[in-house]
Amino acid sequence: MALHYIRQGSGPALLLVHGIGGSWRSWNPILHALAAEHDVVAVDLPGHGASPPLAGPHTIATLADALTDFLTEHNLLGIDAVGSSMGARLVLELARRGGVLGAVVSLDPGGFWAGWEVPFFYHSVAVSQQLVTALQPIMPALMDSALGRTALLPQFSARPWALAAEHAQNEMYSMAHTPVFDELLDALAHGQVQPPAPAGSITAPLVIGWGRQDRVCLPEQAERALAKFPDARLYWFANCGHFPQWDQPAEAARLILATLRRQLFRDEDIAQHARQPAPTQAKPVAAIAAALAVAAVGSWLLWRRRAVAGR
Repeated sequence: MALHYIRQGSGPALLLVHGIGGSWRSWNPILHALAAEHDVVAVDLPGHGASPPLAGPHTIATLADALTDFLTEHNLLGIDAVGSSMGARLVLELARRGGVLGAVVSLDPGGFWAGWEVPFFYHSVAVSQQLVTALQPIMPALMDSALGRTALLPQFSARPWALAAEHAQNEMYSMAHTPVFDELLDALAHGQVQPPAPAGSITAPLVIGWGRQDRVCLPEQAERALAKFPDARLYWFANCGHFPQWDQPAEAARLILATLRRQLFRDEDIAQHARQPAPTQAKPVAAIAAALAVAAVGSWLLWRRRAVAGR
């Protein structure tokens, strides 16, 4: 099938794979930094953005097949790749298969939850998507406000007030307008468990990055990801939620570029936290009040939509 994609920059080719409910625009915070050194190919996964859904089921396996077909069609087999969330799981799966990708950076991959973490992931993300969908009529105004972003996005970002309003609005629109969201969410939570890649089977650089404040894929899951991908190097992002490219874009770009250069690097040189100003946080009481107000409005809009649909 034909996947929609954009291509920017020059240099060695680099594939960017977004997460569930995202699009190629999910990479906007770091796109220009990566395109300064690479020929960046950012795709819309099937059923996301401007790409049509698959004819059959949407699972990690079928999305991985679709990406492999895309790379084959465009003479890009062996391309270096970066994935985020579900896309991070996809690039790990393609690295495991062999012969598809080169160097890989996997940012907060999904699929390494266990026990109570499975329903926590499934229901928390499902409720968030329903709320975002219900709030679409007022979403531009919410995302234009630091308080609105703080109220609505703490599950996904450790620093939601600092996100660019336009980027946050793009992400919330895409999340609400992904027709395969429910199917993929169920497949992620309850579908096939990620097969392991035995030690020594992945010879190209492989780095797994994880946000210390990830509230979608909890930090404890990083140990399980490493157990299944022992050839990987783990990198921790401080002051960072589920999307390093949102919360720590400069740091995320440094990690990606250092990995793709295939040179040894020290974590402290990537982090450079001492040089970053401390973030200004929204007042807790105001943020809590705003979150309650947003939840109340979203619940009412969702009830109203269901009531109208039931007539």
